[in-house]
Amino acid sequence: MTDRESVLSILRDDARASTADIARQTGLDEETVADAIESLEADGVIRGYRAVVDPDRAETERVRAVVELDVRLDRETGYGDVARRIAAFPEVETLRLVSGDYDLLLEVEGESMNEVSSFVSQKVAPLSAVTNTVSHYVMDTHVEAGIVFDDDDEDDRRSVTP
Repeated sequence: MTDRESVLSILRDDARASTADIARQTGLDEETVADAIESLEADGVIRGYRAVVDPDRAETERVRAVVELDVRLDRETGYGDVARRIAAFPEVETLRLVSGDYDLLLEVEGESMNEVSSFVSQKVAPLSAVTNTVSHYVMDTHVEAGIVFDDDDEDDRRSVTP
């Protein structure tokens, strides 16, 4: 594993790890770690750093939806073209080209169900390449970015005795 891969592996688990922490975990010196991080950022491998927020504990409530998009392409338009148009909207959290029954998987976040549904119906669905949308509103989040939110240790199963 290269120095960059070692540093990246640690940052994936904890983006707040200091260069000193990473150096200790990898056996590298702090300058090498700092250079690796700078190189990863400059090369666009690391695109940003985000906190993983538990929506049930956040002070402001947000509504999230996962939207399936069917797309019809023509000779001048590819998936990347459609994706760039959709990704330009600030409501878009994630947009992926996927295999299966639909083409693109869109994650959208807003302040209300009305805001999210208006975004999909007024900005995404009217795009000429988009032929169909199916929205799924997120009811609860149990795991995000590998972090488990269900930290309730209570066992709610009923005991069964013979």
